[in-house]
Amino acid sequence: MNIKNTVVYRLRELFRPMLKFPRYAKIGIILLVDTSLCCLATWLAYYLATSELVAFDGSVLWAAAISVALAIPLFYLSGLYRAIFRYYGFLAIFSVSYSVAMYGLMFASIVTVVGIPGIPRMIGLIQPLLLLFFISSSRVIAGYFLSGAYRNEIKTNTIPRALVYGAGSAGSQLVSGLRNSHEMRVVGFLDDDDSLHGRILIDQPIFSPSNLENLILSRGVTHVLLAVPSASRYLRNQMLKRIGGHSNISVRTLPSLIDLAEGRVTTSDLRELDIDDLLGRETITPSNNLLTKNIDSKVVLVTGAGGTIGSELCRQIVNLNPKVILLLDNSEYALYSILAKLERMKEVGGSNNNEIVPLIASVQDENRILEIMDTWRPDTVYHAAAYKHVSLVEENIIEGIKNNVIGTLVTAQAALKNNVSDFVLISTDKAVRPTSVMGASKRLAELCLQGLFALDAKGSATRFTMVRFGNVLGSSGSVIPRFRRQIIDGGPITLTHLEVTRYFMTIAEAAQLVIQAGAMAKGGDVYLLNMGKPVKILDLAHRMVELSGLTVCDEKNPYGDIKIKVTGLRYGEKLHEELQLGDDPLPTAHPKIQRAQDPFVPWGDLKVGLDVLKTALSKNDAKEIVYLLQKLVVGFQPSEKITDWVYVEQEKLIENKKIQEFEAKH
Repeated sequence: MNIKNTVVYRLRELFRPMLKFPRYAKIGIILLVDTSLCCLATWLAYYLATSELVAFDGSVLWAAAISVALAIPLFYLSGLYRAIFRYYGFLAIFSVSYSVAMYGLMFASIVTVVGIPGIPRMIGLIQPLLLLFFISSSRVIAGYFLSGAYRNEIKTNTIPRALVYGAGSAGSQLVSGLRNSHEMRVVGFLDDDDSLHGRILIDQPIFSPSNLENLILSRGVTHVLLAVPSASRYLRNQMLKRIGGHSNISVRTLPSLIDLAEGRVTTSDLRELDIDDLLGRETITPSNNLLTKNIDSKVVLVTGAGGTIGSELCRQIVNLNPKVILLLDNSEYALYSILAKLERMKEVGGSNNNEIVPLIASVQDENRILEIMDTWRPDTVYHAAAYKHVSLVEENIIEGIKNNVIGTLVTAQAALKNNVSDFVLISTDKAVRPTSVMGASKRLAELCLQGLFALDAKGSATRFTMVRFGNVLGSSGSVIPRFRRQIIDGGPITLTHLEVTRYFMTIAEAAQLVIQAGAMAKGGDVYLLNMGKPVKILDLAHRMVELSGLTVCDEKNPYGDIKIKVTGLRYGEKLHEELQLGDDPLPTAHPKIQRAQDPFVPWGDLKVGLDVLKTALSKNDAKEIVYLLQKLVVGFQPSEKITDWVYVEQEKLIENKKIQEFEAKH
């Protein structure tokens, strides 16, 4: 901002308080200004007429008194004081010119034509011209600055007002960056340090968080900006608890300290709360030895590389110095997306040592998978390819079983044949006592790997490992992105049940723990990731609404902003998920990874059932498939949806068979 613009801005700020004056006060100021201009014009006219600087007394004072006595009543009667200065334009200038012209005739008639002793007659002609210039200029100048001040006042009243939580270096940088912003106005700091309360930092007072309710009312606060990037997750969660109890407050947060160091902070740096902030969970720093054990300088294959977990695994792996990373997916778009991201990461990181190979393939295609394994000879396989959405698999049973069970079996047997060192299956908590086909298919995939390893545990070259965890946040279909969209759309938030709970983990944390669990494996292990306590989805919805600066519309608050609509549990969906089948899990070297003690089926018995399942899949025999799932997966209780669907499909098959027999005979 240059000096000229700074002066203009300061003058507009000086004019701004006048906008709030009552009408009579504004008219009084204008009358005082016009009176002063009449006196100034008279004194200056004396100087121009006589070429002498005289004191403002005697004849000068008499002439000024005559000028004021004529001008003020005339201007008032002509409506000059009814004009709104901030809208001053051409018509108003014409009105001033007309009024001053009428005044000039009267003043000249008295001073020039009639004459007054001691007052030069030339003043009667010069003074009205000077007064016309002064009055017109005063209106134009006042209009310019008042209109600007008025616009500034509107902007100030309409843009969000924010308190910055954290009076440290990050908070100071944030306030400095937002000082000239037209998107948000900072009105103070909040800080937990009692010694700072009442002090001033960058022209902003520092308040205690306990005063937030009063500040909302007195200062019109609508946003709280968290500027504590170095605080632990626990401390951030405590801050959010203090803020969350106040309605109509939207919470935003800053990037990390590294991001802050890269440049000046603006409103574009403010973002939605991290998913970790919403959960209030602490993450544990991963062990570098476990992360690199199965990846560093090795060929790594990730199936389902374009999916939620697969793509995050790829992002983690590419930074752990693999020799080659093979990206396998049957979706061209998903494969292209993750490939572009990984190549961008390499460019930014300045590392081009590892080779990234995209492979379009289906894990069900045995020949293609064998060809890939035989060509690239991977050391480690992370098998993330799966259909994971419960409701979709319930509608597509056969394809779900083919992909989740047969695809896993094909990939695992190809890994055995090519002496892959480590094979890690990404499993799910829905595999425990499943009520959905998706959950049953993932449990059967686990049984396949357990059976294959147990078949020749001592002589097997491949360590098969399963890692079981709950929902990852930010994935397609995850509740938090869905709730955010619904809040932006004005609601309602759709909830399947008021008591439903789920285990949650961030995608990045889950991927890191998967890699570390695979590195600890001895073979045939089922690892459970510590998901913390299950989260009640209703509480999560309330928390998201409150931290968005809105209120929930319910019986207690019928005029709230966002309604919560209960839609009922979907087919195959549980009220509460579980993570383990057997006895208490065993601890491992990692505090967030446990080893399950789950029973398994010997490969000989399992293979018989799998062969029958393959036959049923080839015939699209849905009834037989569900029946076999119940036999192979202990505890599987199909939903009513599946039972009814199987019956309908079976009736269709019977009817089609009768039609074919009839056509064959005739």
